[in-house]
Amino acid sequence: MPQLDSLHPIVEKIITNIEKLMVGKRKETILALTALLAEGHVLLEDVPGVGKTMLVRALSKSIDADYKRIQFTPDLLPSDVTGVSIYNPKELQFEFNPGPIMGNFVLADEINRTSPKTQSALLESMEEGTITIDGITRSLPKPFFVMATQNPVEYEGTYPLPEAQLDRFLLKLRMGYPTPEEEFEILNRMEKTNPLSHLQAITTIKELLYLQQSVREVSMDKAIKHYIVKLVSQTRSYSSIQLGASPRGSIALMKASQAYAFIHGRNYVIPDDVKFLAPYVLAHRLILKMEARFEGITGEQVIAKIVARTTVPTQRTKNL
Repeated sequence: MPQLDSLHPIVEKIITNIEKLMVGKRKETILALTALLAEGHVLLEDVPGVGKTMLVRALSKSIDADYKRIQFTPDLLPSDVTGVSIYNPKELQFEFNPGPIMGNFVLADEINRTSPKTQSALLESMEEGTITIDGITRSLPKPFFVMATQNPVEYEGTYPLPEAQLDRFLLKLRMGYPTPEEEFEILNRMEKTNPLSHLQAITTIKELLYLQQSVREVSMDKAIKHYIVKLVSQTRSYSSIQLGASPRGSIALMKASQAYAFIHGRNYVIPDDVKFLAPYVLAHRLILKMEARFEGITGEQVIAKIVARTTVPTQRTKNL
């Protein structure tokens, strides 16, 4: 992870606050903030109990945002996610009862344990920023940020997300197990109290919206845009890939790079931003050939090879 620049002061405060709760997850926290500031969404894939839920709760508390949680189960209905209109006999009219998706920070827990129809209710709302109930379209609150968790597909009772749905997520992350030293520190922190209950807000929704607007102003040199196009276009002809990333992947990598540059206190993107983010932004958008999957090749490995063989632009543009 590039360490050439100091972090944006507000972002640094948020990370420091979250690290009161999360041990050894600074990189994952920065990546989650990258998606948040880029107005994207995150898919967290890992085994249960490694801090996926804790990360999104700590983020929402740090920003004093409205937090909602959806526990996905096989019997969950789309209306359980989006809400439903209920007839009020006293008022002689239907009234909208909002679902848990009407929040600023939404934790979609174990999304691959529910049916494809219910998955689509969430993912379409993420894409459109709206929900439609009984023909009436309602806007979701701003900011609107989804962190969906899923267990690895080898776990029983899972409904793998279709590739087209995976494309809705800006980043895909894995938390990983803590080291023995980190796990020991977790025990120390959790011995007498849950640090989450004492976590204080560092900033506000209004400030976050301003930061998101500032990210859009981060400049990107033409050479770096061409670099992104080269990386993504190679996924469409790589020998191990059946289906490469679409132009949506290029746009996602551009937006994520702008946010990552902003987090590191810059108003311009450098090639290292793109190189670092490429596996997190692009790997989950690929469909590997069957023989590649049998050989244990992963999307992350393929993207790493593409990055390694692609010429990096040397020009850096500063807007002073």
